[in-house]
Amino acid sequence: MMARMKTIQLYGIPNCDTIKKARDWLTAQGVGYVFHDFKKQGVPADLLPAWLATLGRDTLINRKGPTWRSLGPEVHATVVDDASAIAVMLAHSSVIKRPVVVWADGRVTVGFKPEWFAERLP
Repeated sequence: MMARMKTIQLYGIPNCDTIKKARDWLTAQGVGYVFHDFKKQGVPADLLPAWLATLGRDTLINRKGPTWRSLGPEVHATVVDDASAIAVMLAHSSVIKRPVVVWADGRVTVGFKPEWFAERLP
């Protein structure tokens, strides 16, 4: 269990360009990580409340992406609190901004820029 806590966890979908960039960058730096594929492994429902508490709905839900736009205003209007946000994220994993990263020290971030990742490495 302790070994897992020291591993970087990267969450997202493999065909996402930002995920590809993040994975390539980590590999190029020689940094080990575990990738959790939302499409194959599902969204980790047990982690969503903590992610929302840390990041907030406005950061975690990609309201500019094609999946969110395709859901329409009737679904958009239902996201009024964390419970309703979780329901939408579980039903439509592609609305979650990517990558969600749980760092070795337990911090949670979303998105990728090489300088952000470099700052978080030991």
